[in-house]
Amino acid sequence: MFTKDKLVLMCKGQSFRLVILAGLVLPLSAWASSQLYLIFQPNGIRPLEWVQLVFAVLLFLWLSVAFWTSVLGFVLNLLKLDPLTLRVNQGQANPPESLRERHAVIMPIYNEDTMRIMAGFEACVMALAKTKCIDNFDFYMLSDTQEQSKVEAEPRVWAQLLSRLPSNLRGRCYYRRRENNLERKVGNVKDFFENWGHQYCGVIVLDADSIMAGSTMLDLAARLEQNPKVGLIQTIPMPVRQSSFFARYTQFAASLYSPMLATGLNFWQGNCANYWGHNAIIRSQAFLTSCGLPSIPGKKPFGGDILSHDFVEAALLRRNGWEVYLSLDKQGSYEEVPSNVIDYATRDRRWVQGNMQHLGLLNVKGLKTTNKLHFVFGAFAYLSSICLMIILAAGSADAVLKSLTDPVYFPNTYQLFPSWVITPEALMITTLYVTLGLLFLPKLIGVFLAILTRHQEFGGRVNLLKSALAEFIFALLIAPIMLLFHSYFVVNVLAGKSVGWEAQAREGKMVAWRDAVKIGWIPSLIGISWSAITVFFTPNLVLWLLPVLVGMVLTIPLIRYTSSDQVGLWLKTKGIFLIQQEKQPDPCIKHVSRAMRHLPLQGVNEKLEMPTIPSVKNPRQMQIQTLFSEEGPSKQGIKV
Repeated sequence: MFTKDKLVLMCKGQSFRLVILAGLVLPLSAWASSQLYLIFQPNGIRPLEWVQLVFAVLLFLWLSVAFWTSVLGFVLNLLKLDPLTLRVNQGQANPPESLRERHAVIMPIYNEDTMRIMAGFEACVMALAKTKCIDNFDFYMLSDTQEQSKVEAEPRVWAQLLSRLPSNLRGRCYYRRRENNLERKVGNVKDFFENWGHQYCGVIVLDADSIMAGSTMLDLAARLEQNPKVGLIQTIPMPVRQSSFFARYTQFAASLYSPMLATGLNFWQGNCANYWGHNAIIRSQAFLTSCGLPSIPGKKPFGGDILSHDFVEAALLRRNGWEVYLSLDKQGSYEEVPSNVIDYATRDRRWVQGNMQHLGLLNVKGLKTTNKLHFVFGAFAYLSSICLMIILAAGSADAVLKSLTDPVYFPNTYQLFPSWVITPEALMITTLYVTLGLLFLPKLIGVFLAILTRHQEFGGRVNLLKSALAEFIFALLIAPIMLLFHSYFVVNVLAGKSVGWEAQAREGKMVAWRDAVKIGWIPSLIGISWSAITVFFTPNLVLWLLPVLVGMVLTIPLIRYTSSDQVGLWLKTKGIFLIQQEKQPDPCIKHVSRAMRHLPLQGVNEKLEMPTIPSVKNPRQMQIQTLFSEEGPSKQGIKV
């Protein structure tokens, strides 16, 4: 007989949690796929229907994973249970009074907006300065900048930043620029760990747009010290400081759904959490001995440098016995998001290539099953778009062909009775409802959970419902556009076309009409052509495709007007897309805005002596990891 404690103990096991996930995902996916088969089967499955069926199986698997992850997160949040221990949450712990070890905070940068990175860096330094453990931290800005104007600007604004800091902090802040940015960010971080990072217990990695509260960084360092088996702790960076309609929509959606999704994710990933490349703390010893990345044999895009290195580093830490966790019980970790559809898609294009590359790493020896799932799910976040695109296109083409072909009631010469076309309406309606549930129920339960537990963060229940409705409508409009973008990116990767890895646009800008037309004319043309063909040949199909076609047709004005700060800020006055950090901003977020006003490029004291980078003492070399056995892809190259 299972007692409650025995059940909790079983659920703590990583393998058992994956069995639970599989037990939820596979039956639902198999049932939904079988229903689609039964819909096609009575009239004989045509080639285009086989195409739909095959890709629908993959899509149902993906939707089922996302659905059950959301449901698990909903239940655990509703019951206030910690997803790792399955015990009642105790709330946020108070910051530690002291630390035993030394830690570093680093910000790798590459051709970034100089004012913004300095302001964010200063905000993080000053946030930690207000804690009792500031003497345990050093701060490094690690520049890989190559653009000449920014190469010249960074030291000047750095000098200005130092002049604003208290004298006891200036000697703890260091700026280093690499002339040769070999291996991009991976090489930048590797250079730091080999020369200086090994002197520290933990290293908090920031992105160029990261902002973190002092108590959050202090908490990460304390947890690392208290748990010697932990190699990395990842926080959930929440988007902030956004003004445009698109960015505030993204910001609101993240604030509303991320806590629930992350809780469900934490249930089945356990101590095999993922690493997202920033807003996390890494144990120096673990990183040096486990995360040296080799170049992948073969041609780009699957060969060469590992682009989405963070997923792989987390997997290698687990392979070498280090635990990796996602921290849910501490707020104060922030980032910024692209302000318009074009910049958002540009960022996704880099991620598509990096995540697709992970499929070639599934046979790396010694990886945990959970980490392999991270690789698959990361790639399928984009592959699902092309699967859905193929299903919609094949379904539309099949409908058009049927409309052009008279039904054959006597396919055999000596057939006595006609073969009537069978339309299994009950099955079709049931399958439709199940699919809609997989797609939209996670949003509904996310809103319901927020209404019950934290509606005040969004300006009250009324504002939350208004915002959720606006988010739902815009998500329907923008989804087909991103569907086309992601499908195009995936096809390019599979065709062997590699993309550059450039700096991300950080600050908002209104998209000009010419840029909106340049990017949006193809999706618009596809939407208009698809609509015209469907109306002409199969008018009954138009209503089913309307949610997809409207967004495509309106691509150009959607790109243009959703990039508007004016529209975004007007909605803010109406309480739409309001989040907690707009109502009551964290002091570190306020500091960024203040610092950007007081860090001019002109009038800097050029003679201010900058502290030299610490001398390199006993440099360590990162241990380059072996990914494949001698007879594996290391000789043959990666095949996907």
